[in-house]
Amino acid sequence: MSAIGPVADAYRRRVNTRIMKIPVLFENTDIIAFDKPPGMLVIPDQYTARSETLAGIVSAEAGGKLLVVHRIDRDTSGVVVFAKNEAAHRALSMDFQEGRVKKKYLALLSGVLTDDSGIIDTPILVEARKVNTDAAGKPSITEFSVIEKFRDFTLVEARPLTGRRHQIRVHFRSIGHPLAVDPEYRSRDAILLSSIKRGYKGAETEKPLISRLTLHASELTIQSGPGGKDIGIKSPLPKDFAVLLKQLRKYDKE
Repeated sequence: MSAIGPVADAYRRRVNTRIMKIPVLFENTDIIAFDKPPGMLVIPDQYTARSETLAGIVSAEAGGKLLVVHRIDRDTSGVVVFAKNEAAHRALSMDFQEGRVKKKYLALLSGVLTDDSGIIDTPILVEARKVNTDAAGKPSITEFSVIEKFRDFTLVEARPLTGRRHQIRVHFRSIGHPLAVDPEYRSRDAILLSSIKRGYKGAETEKPLISRLTLHASELTIQSGPGGKDIGIKSPLPKDFAVLLKQLRKYDKE
């Protein structure tokens, strides 16, 4: 779904190569959504200047400050929405807080799931930078459906019904199937072609098929009020993820 307006036009006029990395997915009078590339923070941390973050880049290039409504992890790709004004920021922030924004992610997991669908209903405790499942934590629910199974991995659609930090990553680790690439949660640093292609005879020094979180924020739906139409915003599968799946279908089928 795409509706391009004045902020997107201004963004395109000012951005040369960056527009190829951060496309505008949707825009109306109140919000604008971008397709965040992996490896980029949404907002600054203590080591990263605002000018190097998604919020800083798109605000500067759009010629005005855009207001952050939500975040996804640095190494997750996909949909990120900003508000254009304070009223929209308040309303949309409340929608996220109260679960009226529906989120879908594509996640490649380690191992093969037995069930084709399910619900992970396990509290998550956040203590500073540590995130774990814990009975003392806040209620946290993730629905999932299996899209495709491979010999060593499973591709799922994950639908978090709550918004805890690292929720999808922690929930799937808790059932023994962490993201295929997620070193912070005891998974791989990367996936190499040699690790999935039997009899691999390529170069000794390999470039990984993917070396970031195997997680993509694929779709976000903002539910409008009575009489209004829901806003559905989709992000296409990024190149690295698409290449990985192509190789898995070729060399890692069950």
